[in-house]
Amino acid sequence: MSSVATSRRRLAFSRFWGSFRQERAGMAGLVLLVVAVVLALVAPLFIDDSVTSVVRATGKPWAAPSLDHPFGTDESGRSILLMVWWGSRTSLLIGFLAALLSIVIGMVVGIAAGHFRGWIGAVLMRVTDWFLVLPSLITALVLAAILGGSTLTIIMAIGVTTWPSTARLIRAQTLSVEARPYIERSKALGGGHWHITTKHVLPNVAPLLLASTTLEVASAIVTESTLAFLGVSSNKTSWGTMLRASYDFGAPTKGAWWYILIPGLCILAVVMAFTLVGRALEAVLNPRLRKAGA
Repeated sequence: MSSVATSRRRLAFSRFWGSFRQERAGMAGLVLLVVAVVLALVAPLFIDDSVTSVVRATGKPWAAPSLDHPFGTDESGRSILLMVWWGSRTSLLIGFLAALLSIVIGMVVGIAAGHFRGWIGAVLMRVTDWFLVLPSLITALVLAAILGGSTLTIIMAIGVTTWPSTARLIRAQTLSVEARPYIERSKALGGGHWHITTKHVLPNVAPLLLASTTLEVASAIVTESTLAFLGVSSNKTSWGTMLRASYDFGAPTKGAWWYILIPGLCILAVVMAFTLVGRALEAVLNPRLRKAGA
């Protein structure tokens, strides 16, 4: 049985990969994401947090891009290239973990609200609706300002304010799955709540979660950059804090366009890559979208 299940998984993955490779935009986004993640992972092998130290800066302040400093320097003579490279670790880490927290909360609430039809489901949906009407950015800003601007706080502030849309999406999919005949047969054979939700519902909503996760990461990176730019983040270097520093030290008035453009382009490129991958996953995993595009 295990060999049969393994062969089925391999066949399903090969079909999925074959369909995904046909999405050119998704493949372009995937290549860009792999490059960004690999660069972030290998950064500690070549540089360390000393690149953010103003006392160890060796360049000339506000130096334009050159062979010595391809992305120019900041107000203290620090290399923008090295700071962007080191800051990618923080921005991507917060994006991934905040999105993961948001997806986990949304998945648990959505499956529970769709599976339990009585007062439990009603209460969960009222809580979801209450969070949904709150402006997520303002709520995250308030939480980060009150609890402090550490990396953990920023992750929690983003994660606990962005899960409602995922919960409603998963609830709708859960209701659709539990309306199928085999769910009734499973209940008749003595299947409990845990068995039904983990063995039947979760595998059916997992593809939807995968596509939603990539989009949530893009949203989390933008939110983190916004919070950092507004001054509630205590991270030494992230792409958002670099934009904040460029504003604080008057980069626009000094003509230091590279200090603003480079971190902004990094945010734009990574967010666009996640969005392209997420849309491609939706097109591959959603039969309705496949039929519409055919």
